[in-house]
Amino acid sequence: MTTPLQERRVANAIRVLAMDAVQKANSGHPGAPMGMADIADVVWREFLNHNPCNPQWANRDRFVLSNGHGSMLHYALLHLTGYDLSIEDLKQFRQLDSKTPGHPEYGYAPGIETTTGPLGQGIANAVGFALAEKTLAAQFNKADLAIVDHFTYCFLGDGCLMEGISHEVCSLAGTLKLGKLVAYYDDNGISIDGEVEAWFSDDTEKRFEAYGWQVIRVDGHDADEIRQATIQAKAETQKPTLIICKTVIGLGSPNKQGKEDCHGAPLGHDEIALTRKMLGWAEAAFDIPADIYAAWDAKQKGAAEESAWDQLFAEYQAKYPAEAKELLRRIEGTLPAEFIAQVDAFIAETNAKAETIATRKASQNTLQALGPLLPELLGGSADLAGSNLTLWKGCESVEKNPAGNYVHYGVREFGMTAMANGVALHGGFVPYVATFLMFMEYARNAVRMSALMKQRVIHVYTHDSIGLGEDGPTHQPIEQIASLRGTPNLNTWRPADTIETAIAWKSALTRQDGPTALIFSRQNLPFQTRTAAQIADVAKGAYVLAEEKGALKAIIIATGSEISLAMEAYAQLDGVRVVSMPCAEEFMKQDAAYREAVLPHAIRARVAVEAAHIDYWWKFVGLDGKVIGMTTFGESAPAKDLYNHFGITTDAVVAAVKQMTA
Repeated sequence: MTTPLQERRVANAIRVLAMDAVQKANSGHPGAPMGMADIADVVWREFLNHNPCNPQWANRDRFVLSNGHGSMLHYALLHLTGYDLSIEDLKQFRQLDSKTPGHPEYGYAPGIETTTGPLGQGIANAVGFALAEKTLAAQFNKADLAIVDHFTYCFLGDGCLMEGISHEVCSLAGTLKLGKLVAYYDDNGISIDGEVEAWFSDDTEKRFEAYGWQVIRVDGHDADEIRQATIQAKAETQKPTLIICKTVIGLGSPNKQGKEDCHGAPLGHDEIALTRKMLGWAEAAFDIPADIYAAWDAKQKGAAEESAWDQLFAEYQAKYPAEAKELLRRIEGTLPAEFIAQVDAFIAETNAKAETIATRKASQNTLQALGPLLPELLGGSADLAGSNLTLWKGCESVEKNPAGNYVHYGVREFGMTAMANGVALHGGFVPYVATFLMFMEYARNAVRMSALMKQRVIHVYTHDSIGLGEDGPTHQPIEQIASLRGTPNLNTWRPADTIETAIAWKSALTRQDGPTALIFSRQNLPFQTRTAAQIADVAKGAYVLAEEKGALKAIIIATGSEISLAMEAYAQLDGVRVVSMPCAEEFMKQDAAYREAVLPHAIRARVAVEAAHIDYWWKFVGLDGKVIGMTTFGESAPAKDLYNHFGITTDAVVAAVKQMTA
């Protein structure tokens, strides 16, 4: 049996690796890893089910370091337990092209489940992991075989709890009874500016109890208390658990522990020497004794855990072959074999109907057709389901049925979006979440994170312009579309009618390397007639919707609701073509020959029209072109009056073309 002294020595391996790596980089945060080392020791060596030799094992427990600035804690744990993260990788902490960047980054080092830099989003991702586990388990587990059965463990700090997103997601986690979520709060009382009691005096225990969580207080340096609290947490199946761990930041540093000095700066060579002496650690920097490695090594245990699950899954496959095949497909993230043919048939049917409806309604129609084909869809809206039109007839709320496929997120745009990132990272689901385009601003950083991590999350935004009318400038998006289009790795679609809407959904669902924003109108938009070739070209992001009559003299570029204005202007002009550009990102991925065919470089008379901020469009029309759109915020009035007031009209487009071609 390990003695307290031996256990502290095992934990001290984290402390020395953290302070040594931060010192070598001359940058980083040693305090949190040193303060949380005893918690990490208990959780990772005694409770976390994982296999360092197969970081993607489907039934592994998920671990999230929400206070991501303490990244050396995570890297030390991965290295010590046997992941493919060498001591040389730790020496390259915060260096270019290393596996160990300043904050945990998904895809860089094996075993990093999510990117955690912006505080609060890690716990939000963890809630998404726990939601995905509970829902997937309800959909696939049988009375005799629990094939989806794992926990989500999350470390978080004061900063995570101060960020408003923690309220959004922790409130919902309690409501959803996510009993397999266990969070450890590093209650060290210190942040960058010093002692937090002057600006963070919440009663955290009461706060989380009010959310419906089980709350346990422990000494964060007492392994037995942490152990017993974790056992108690795992036994509570109807409530998530917050374990409040009273700790000393930078524990072991004789002159800096308990102070903000060790939060975000190296300890310094002299202080590190004193810390080694205080910890009784005689080894040189980055030198870990063999017995410490042996105590941490999780490869054999992890292989045994995965092997036991493999045997369980083999039994599951024998008894429930169809379910097993479907679960594997969903974990792998592949779409059903027949999906492409079925969605193409729906597009053809949509074309035949030629409906004039709002694109938000077209979106709902698409979901109604595709939803039954994709049981992995997990939808949701921020208390706007009736406006976003994200509910379809096959939707069932997870609040009423854990095996459902729809989440009523409440008015929690930021939390909803960050949770969706966790759901996508967990696997087994394709999440889509919705709100008004204007309120994407609340969720902006989580949208950025889905793009940064290249996750298949579908962000549905309706009420896309001043066309929403009387709600006025607080609800009318102006700069939001440009902001989304400026986000790397995010595809932003603003479709003009039912056909472009269906194809936008197809693109979002089939895309494997990143998220998609789908932007839909509140008002009805006229159907545009297309040839089969034009329908095929929609997926390329931009295409010639209306060919020029006579020699080409000018090009009108438009999206969404403004396509109708462009087409009305086209009817009054000769030598003009209309280019519909529902997704500029896809267009820019096309080869140069296609882009030239759509937008010939020689034609400099170009007019772009969109009821959004004009700045985005200069790269397509050139500085000698013309952009008709918004340069101010909106006003409160009926949509038609607003378009006239701001000069986004057919007459304005015609006048601009004539002026440029005179």
